[in-house]
Amino acid sequence: MSIRLTILGCHSATPRAKAYPTSQYLEINNYHFLIDCGEGTQRQMRKYKVGFSKINHIFISHLHGDHFFGLIGLISTLGLLGRERELHIFGPKDIKKMTLMQLKITQSHAKFPIQFHELSSKESEVILDDDKVTVKTIPLKHRIYTNGYLFIEKEKPKNLHIDNIKNYPEIDRADYLNIKAGKDIVLTSGEVVPNSELTLPPKKPLRFAFCSDTAYKPNIVPLLRDVDLLYHEATFLDDRKDLAKKTMHATTKQAATIAKDANVKQLILGHYSGRYKNISEFKEEAQSVFTNSHLAEPGKIFTVL
Repeated sequence: MSIRLTILGCHSATPRAKAYPTSQYLEINNYHFLIDCGEGTQRQMRKYKVGFSKINHIFISHLHGDHFFGLIGLISTLGLLGRERELHIFGPKDIKKMTLMQLKITQSHAKFPIQFHELSSKESEVILDDDKVTVKTIPLKHRIYTNGYLFIEKEKPKNLHIDNIKNYPEIDRADYLNIKAGKDIVLTSGEVVPNSELTLPPKKPLRFAFCSDTAYKPNIVPLLRDVDLLYHEATFLDDRKDLAKKTMHATTKQAATIAKDANVKQLILGHYSGRYKNISEFKEEAQSVFTNSHLAEPGKIFTVL
């Protein structure tokens, strides 16, 4: 069980020579997710050796161009590469109409099935749930309808406590599945061996939260409580908090306050405004509120084991 997050792009607004808009590649519990798809995402995937073919789910936070203008290009490339497997795209209402219109007009080679999951709820909801992972929306506050996403590993079965099991020669390997499923074992003598004696607790499931463009929104703290890794936009330094409020973005200190109040393990900052040439100031300001704050940078990998 682990989380591996590759930052493909982490700047706001327009692409620049060394600044790419938002996109992240998340590996969690054998899933490979793409989160947002700003312009240039394909190039960044090539550069940082992120596999196109492994992605089956794409999550778009909102329909501002710096978060989804790379989507049609990526879909077209997948078609050129001969993809046949279904692709799932999660995003705001109208993402299906916009994407299909572009595919039709450009006569794209993307002939594989695409399943759109359009979102409109202003409350957190589960949008993906299986035996490996659960994904929930994080309703955010921006100029248009926007969601962040919370990715949660599913809990693994209990681990066998082999040393204790050996104390009961009567327990056979055939019993191991029942033990891992949480069942007690009844010996031929009638003695009940409690499951807690035969197992070790599984590792706590890991969680990653992605909070895209948003004004300071303290009421998301309960959703973020104790997450292992949090990405939260920090478009401005604190001296421009009035501009952040006007444009419905967050500052470094606001992002750090969210992380502190939610007791997260680690904070990643990103979506830097092009006004700033030295992003190290973002880290310094955030760390004055929340020590374990780090900068998103293209190609940087964050791992949680």
